[in-house]
Amino acid sequence: MWSQCSFGALRAHRHRFLLTPAFAQTIRFSSGITTTMGAIGTRTVDTTERLAKLRELLKKPENNVKVFVVPSEDQHFSEYPAHSDERRAFISGFNGSAGCAIITLRDAFLFTDGRYFLQASQQLDSNWKLMKQGLPEEDVPTWQEFLSKHLEQGTRIGIDPTLISAVVDAESLKKSLEPRGSELVSLQKNPVDIVWGKDRPPCPHNSVFPLDVKYAGETFQDKLQRLREEMTKKKAVASVVTLLDEVAWLFNLRGTDIDFNPVFFAYAVVTPTKAILFMNDAQVQHSIKTFLGSDVEIRPYESFIPSLRQLAATLGANKDKPMLLGDKTSLAVVEAIGQENAVLIPSPVAAMKAIKNETEIEGFRKCHIRDGAALTRYFAWLEEQLNGGAELNESQAAAKLEEFRSELDLFRGLSFTTISSTGPNAAVIHYSPDPDDCAVIKKDQIYLCDSGGQYLDGTTDVTRTLHFGTPTDEEKRAFTRVLQGHISIDTAIFPTGTSGADSFARRALWQEGWDYRHGTGHGVGHFLNVHEGPHGIGTRIAYNSTSLKAGMTVSNEPGYYADGRYGIRTESVVIVREAETPNNFGNGYLCFEHVTMCPIQTKLIDFSVLTAQEKEWLNSYHAETLEKVGPLLRNDLRALQWLERECSPV
Repeated sequence: MWSQCSFGALRAHRHRFLLTPAFAQTIRFSSGITTTMGAIGTRTVDTTERLAKLRELLKKPENNVKVFVVPSEDQHFSEYPAHSDERRAFISGFNGSAGCAIITLRDAFLFTDGRYFLQASQQLDSNWKLMKQGLPEEDVPTWQEFLSKHLEQGTRIGIDPTLISAVVDAESLKKSLEPRGSELVSLQKNPVDIVWGKDRPPCPHNSVFPLDVKYAGETFQDKLQRLREEMTKKKAVASVVTLLDEVAWLFNLRGTDIDFNPVFFAYAVVTPTKAILFMNDAQVQHSIKTFLGSDVEIRPYESFIPSLRQLAATLGANKDKPMLLGDKTSLAVVEAIGQENAVLIPSPVAAMKAIKNETEIEGFRKCHIRDGAALTRYFAWLEEQLNGGAELNESQAAAKLEEFRSELDLFRGLSFTTISSTGPNAAVIHYSPDPDDCAVIKKDQIYLCDSGGQYLDGTTDVTRTLHFGTPTDEEKRAFTRVLQGHISIDTAIFPTGTSGADSFARRALWQEGWDYRHGTGHGVGHFLNVHEGPHGIGTRIAYNSTSLKAGMTVSNEPGYYADGRYGIRTESVVIVREAETPNNFGNGYLCFEHVTMCPIQTKLIDFSVLTAQEKEWLNSYHAETLEKVGPLLRNDLRALQWLERECSPV
């Protein structure tokens, strides 16, 4: 997601992203090895030569390290980086979004979580050992624990300081390595980049455009003022913003540098009297200068690190009057400012961005209704094609879904690669079909479709699981248990300050001895990244340290995956709202409002385990979906009839 874009006639379902209403053309991004959610393919890459070259570089006198750490993130700690920053994918061949590679002079280890165990096992070659984090029976350490406990004493461990967080990784690692006489060594040049050489894609400098306040709901000037108020509370002389979605949100700007994520390469520094935006000169168009006016000073992107040193001195930053940094800020940024001049805290911009204003919330409602119409048209079309004997592979189906979405108002592209998966492929949690080599969708297999769109008024992310033939009893049982978990989250009422709602979604599955190896929900950006922090529903430390608040958007997506046979997931986006309760013990209560409008297939339900209350919820949800989506399908009788049938009361 951080690479030079190539314009061309790639397949229709590839990474399309429209610029502004004034632009009719589409930008298509090159594929290669990508770490997008639902990364394409499961092919193995031969990494023998790459690793050999890397190890030679590690032994050079200017480096002199025995280990090198290759995280997934870029210098902005993006979950999905540009192609030019996909170092871990290049060196290992594994292109899932989460993972860390550790290369020693003899061995290579890939650490990842349960979402990617199957994909990684298919993509890694024999040079690598897969470290399955989170499996108690295997007692697999985190990559940080591996460095401090499983390497010989006195080991020099090479890092790229722009890719290692100052607090979460560098600070804790230094403390844990010290007793063993080991140390982190910041390398001047990333050796993976040297191995990659001329084949490494250049960084993109695509168009940047303002987001109208009628969609944003708040001017960037008001957002800057709110940030300055937070700075005053912390007695800070400046706030440094390094995450791309935070910069985009703060200044009401959007870009096309990253596949599926409407962001652009930039940093920002905000002082009590000045806002400085560091971005590539080629992207500073007249429209951007006019939009920002005299409120924002624009400087070259590459001047960011040198400017930090100067700003820290000019502002007189010290421990009593620090510069505020988000807790995901890189070690390189902290070293430029000086540890003694900075305070690292949970990003105030992330906290502001997470709570949507009423304009953004209404945008979420509207774009999900339109999105539901596209999904209805797609599933009705797909069913008709399969019933008619057509042979369609997963990629062809995904392309048709994108075609339906592209016809919608305010559509600007997909929010991630469509996970169009049939049968065994549905068990690969973040699977996406390779256009040149993927399965044919079969009527007698489960079909899982996880997809989403980017719209000027919001971002969608929805998963529905269907069967176009006759499901087995086991498939129906699993689908129903997943649905019960979904309903449990949707109907939950919980005290303000709650962060741990994950078990609500798993309770029904646990009764069968089943579970799933991913979180139950992630935050969703407003015409921004489909995965947004700091909140979510799951077992991650970050999720449990951030309470849910009214105005936050989050996905609700329990699932079940039978490796090698089928996978099931039901996902909708919900908004955290204040709940009306008969009593008010404490500080009030919260609930969820669902905004995704797409039928849940009743053919897959085992009604023997569904309660009366759950049936009532299902009928109510389908009645609401039919009422809201139906009017958008007047010109598509096939889709309308399919919707009416799927929304029939049970």
